[in-house]
Amino acid sequence: MNRGYQNRLNAYRIMWVLVLFDLPTETKKERRAYTDFRKKLLNDGFQMFQFSIYMRHCPSRENADVHIKRVKKALPEKGHVGIFQFTDKQFGMIELFYGKKEQGASPPVQQLEMF
Repeated sequence: MNRGYQNRLNAYRIMWVLVLFDLPTETKKERRAYTDFRKKLLNDGFQMFQFSIYMRHCPSRENADVHIKRVKKALPEKGHVGIFQFTDKQFGMIELFYGKKEQGASPPVQQLEMF
């Protein structure tokens, strides 16, 4: 196998970006800001993990940095937003439960990266 290809797919190089947010929705303006922020996440390839928690698979730390900058640029005026990044190896150790039944982590969505 090509060594460059191995490095590209290394579980310590592939990253996940997780965005958690708690935004106010009391006024029409706040609801619009919430909706706009959520739409920007979706348009940038994030998927809903849970309500107000969105995640994105990134092939490298450099690519994760690009998407984190986009999230920061889209931050609404009010509310709380947290951004986490972790390796694919760490993501593989997640334990998920639906009720008391353990659910395995779903495999990453294969995304075509244009740039």
